Amino acid sequence: MSHSDEHMIVVEDLHKHFGGFHAVDGASLNIDRGSITGLIGPNGAGKTTLFNVIAGVLKPTTGRVFMDGEDITGLPPHTLFHKGLLRTFQIAHEFHSMTCRENLMMVPGNQSGETLWNTWFGTRRIADEERALRAKADEVLEFLTISHLADQKAGQISGGQKKLLELGRTMMVDAKIVFLDEVGAGVNRTLLNTIADAILRLNKERGYTFVVIEHDMDFIGKLCDPVICMAEGHVLAEGTLAEIKANEQVIEAYLGTGLKHKDKVGA
Repeated sequence: MSHSDEHMIVVEDLHKHFGGFHAVDGASLNIDRGSITGLIGPNGAGKTTLFNVIAGVLKPTTGRVFMDGEDITGLPPHTLFHKGLLRTFQIAHEFHSMTCRENLMMVPGNQSGETLWNTWFGTRRIADEERALRAKADEVLEFLTISHLADQKAGQISGGQKKLLELGRTMMVDAKIVFLDEVGAGVNRTLLNTIADAILRLNKERGYTFVVIEHDMDFIGKLCDPVICMAEGHVLAEGTLAEIKANEQVIEAYLGTGLKHKDKVGA
């Protein structure tokens, strides 16, 4: 099966059922390489479930997911992580007592210090690696304009700053594609702009592809093209934000009442 080179992710007729509930119900979509794709839709549209299936957190009931032409359906998150597919996660509870810099230094896998053999015989290599990791972590903090938080405990920073730190964790492993679920929720406008700027710079300067679930339409408008709208577990429409906002089916899905209904009630 050949998929176009411009498509990094191809989702084909994906279904995810929880008992009798069809959270994702025949969703098909493409995520283009180098895009910042927005995913919108009313609550219960299946957006987060779709993310979780693509990222390997949930196995689909039926359907396929491809990345760079390779069938990745149902592969576990750690395997996808090493392929460069990351779904952002809240900073794990146990990292709250570590500093922001230490949190970033925890991310890369396959460090020499992880094996007992190297702990005995590779002390110098571990020290070199640690220095390099620390330098990289500091570079990431600077890129995200949060160098001043380097020595702060992660448990003491704000929700928005934690989301910036999550973006930083993706930079420690040179991600290819990052799935962000409601990065704007509960974040003040100033920090939201900082997050948006970081996403745009990662996209333009480092070639990251992003898929963003978001309710904040200003945020979507600033970042995303194309925008995909889901409703009732499948894709309803795709286009620019202006096209999506003008789409009658989308309006109906969001309002629960279309213009036809208004006519009926004489409005």
